[in-house]
Amino acid sequence: MVRRIFVFLAIVAIALATTLTVIWPLGYLTWALVAPVVLLGVIDLFQTHHAIRRNFPVLGRLRYFFESIRPEMHQYFIETDTNGTPFSREQRSVVYQRAKGELDTVPFGTRHDVYAEGYTWIDHSLAPIHIHDVPRVRIGGPACTKPYDAALLNISAMSFGSLSPAAIRALNGGARDGGFAHNTGEGGLSPYHLEPGGDIIWQIGTGYFGCRRPDGTFDPDAFAERAKLDVVKMIEIKLSQGAKPGHGGILPAAKVTPEIAKIRLVQLGQDVLSPPAHTTFSTPRGLLEFVAKLRELSGGKPVGFKLCVGNPRDFLGVCKAMLETGITPDYIAVDGGEGGTGAAPLEFTNGVGWPLFDGLTFVHGALVGIGLRDRIKIIASGRVLDGFDMAVRIALGADLCYSARGMMFSLGCIQALRCNNNTCPAGVATQDPLLYGGLVVADKRKRVTNFQKGTVRNFLDIIGAAGCHTPADLSAQMIHRRIGDNRVISLADLYGEVSPGAILGEAPPRYAAAWARARADAF
Repeated sequence: MVRRIFVFLAIVAIALATTLTVIWPLGYLTWALVAPVVLLGVIDLFQTHHAIRRNFPVLGRLRYFFESIRPEMHQYFIETDTNGTPFSREQRSVVYQRAKGELDTVPFGTRHDVYAEGYTWIDHSLAPIHIHDVPRVRIGGPACTKPYDAALLNISAMSFGSLSPAAIRALNGGARDGGFAHNTGEGGLSPYHLEPGGDIIWQIGTGYFGCRRPDGTFDPDAFAERAKLDVVKMIEIKLSQGAKPGHGGILPAAKVTPEIAKIRLVQLGQDVLSPPAHTTFSTPRGLLEFVAKLRELSGGKPVGFKLCVGNPRDFLGVCKAMLETGITPDYIAVDGGEGGTGAAPLEFTNGVGWPLFDGLTFVHGALVGIGLRDRIKIIASGRVLDGFDMAVRIALGADLCYSARGMMFSLGCIQALRCNNNTCPAGVATQDPLLYGGLVVADKRKRVTNFQKGTVRNFLDIIGAAGCHTPADLSAQMIHRRIGDNRVISLADLYGEVSPGAILGEAPPRYAAAWARARADAF
């Protein structure tokens, strides 16, 4: 719309300037004002690096002007997410710079108050090393016949429908170029996921989009047909997500195009609301049987599930079901209540679900405590923006990480907070072709690759500085947090550590009460 308005106004301005030149002796001076503006607008319309300028010619330049002076104006300002977790504007700027392949170092030391409560750091070694090879993580337990060697950082679940076709193509193209995986989110497997050829983690939510019958129940034949595609490397069952745990996904009717309705197998013109719970199973044992079924239907590919931890008894019930049935998922993705790029009711965003660190350490400790940690990989999801974020999460028990917010920044997201009304100015979270047409896929897929590659490289440099040869050498004992004046504690002491098999004997206090109440046949 804005582009069409600009073209119209440019034509009017040129006509007016031409008329004044003819009828007014000084009319040529009008051209001195009109010509530069029109020229800038034409340049903005045809350049390929900035979606904001393509969508908002001339006017969009103001955004980049203020961005250019922001580091000096705001370098000490701190933003917070809805749970109050510190999030610096400078950290976001570094993501942009890394994605663009620009210099991403910063001068004048840390931007944090190192004596403030919550400040966190990692021990470094006086014998640091440099890690040359970028390791990968093999995902696949004993029942998996087609394990997947995953990258350390992958694209978190963001659905087509929530994101635009151009954004999905850029993300998957970046994954293809960089050799990492792209989680589809629960919105189904679209042509835009398949076209670039990047590795895919197909997420199956409570709506079973893309593999559902007309009544909304799971369709095994439709699932098997798509799950066996070569680009689909893993399957993920979504139990809950950090943005709105226990609520189900939301796609407003304004964003439901005929194409999305066809891909998701839903009705056009209505809000698409995923049920809060799955209809295929209702118990921990049923969940694991569904895991085994999807593994079989996919031809032996890794199958896991994603959750934001809530009632600890529920997850421990799944652990008891693992022991009773012998069925284990190949991986578990743990999301945090502070995470989530999707739109959600404010009450759920602010007040439902365990924060990531609490949930991650609980899941890791539970799997260690029942003796099954070596069979199941853990993926940490929730506010991963840089290499230090990765280091902390892996030290706390994750094997690898997802990133959503960082990947969106690399696409050009400016956090306009219009994700839920179809008017995203950057063309990332909209189904308006006039807006997502400004997002040039070839340019943005490079930025996605740059962000992932640079972030993993910095993560490896950090753990090398700590004297670790591999990510597995990281320990929560290496990470420290200030909890008050002159009071510092390691994350190992803060969250506790569980000995292998300990829960099967006298369960540690953090697990004892919930373990006693947990059941394999009921959540």
